[in-house]
Amino acid sequence: MILAAGRGERMRPLTDTCPKPLLAAGGKSLIGWHLERLARAGIREVVINHAYLGAMLVDRLGDGRAFGLKINWSAEAGGALETAGGIRQALPLLGDEAFLVINADIYCEWDTGLARTIGRDMVSRQDLAHLVMVPNPPQHPDGDFVLQDGRILAAGATRLTFSGIGIYDPSLFVGIDPGRPAKLAPLLIAAMATARVGGECYSGRWTDVGTPLRLAALDHELRMLSSDV
Repeated sequence: MILAAGRGERMRPLTDTCPKPLLAAGGKSLIGWHLERLARAGIREVVINHAYLGAMLVDRLGDGRAFGLKINWSAEAGGALETAGGIRQALPLLGDEAFLVINADIYCEWDTGLARTIGRDMVSRQDLAHLVMVPNPPQHPDGDFVLQDGRILAAGATRLTFSGIGIYDPSLFVGIDPGRPAKLAPLLIAAMATARVGGECYSGRWTDVGTPLRLAALDHELRMLSSDV
């Protein structure tokens, strides 16, 4: 699942007329980078939620055939439902097994093909989530959670930043009423309290594209890489 329903307030005025996932960096839309990477990993079905300017996303990406994928759309007609609420709304489209979720507004080169193996391992450990963590960026120096021996903890001295990429068991979201906004962090923290959240640290290329300045920097970086090939 790709989370694409946010308003993108910090990206204004760019997002006044364009949904954030369709903003371009390195000659491709942010969501286009994700879809291409998922297809290369052998993933064939993707769920995308949408709310603000969602019709533009549907018009641009259609059924996903151009990417070698099948896209199922999860509309949030009353407005964005936050991360956990959006995932809960889409559960009927996601099936009964663990699934990968990616924030549309990041750029990351983490190998999405690892999600299958991670999902199988989660079953044997009875984990509810696996989080991909990254070193803290300048705009988020205090991090989010602690990674210790492959487990994610809510508190501790050395914290890392959640990348916006996670693998989740559907049962993590069953306590949420469909159509009700709900944040992800409280669910994760509750699962951490029972030692049911695993994780890893990814140190490769990752950008939280949260402002026009960071979008411009990413665009420059990707174009320079392309010119070097």
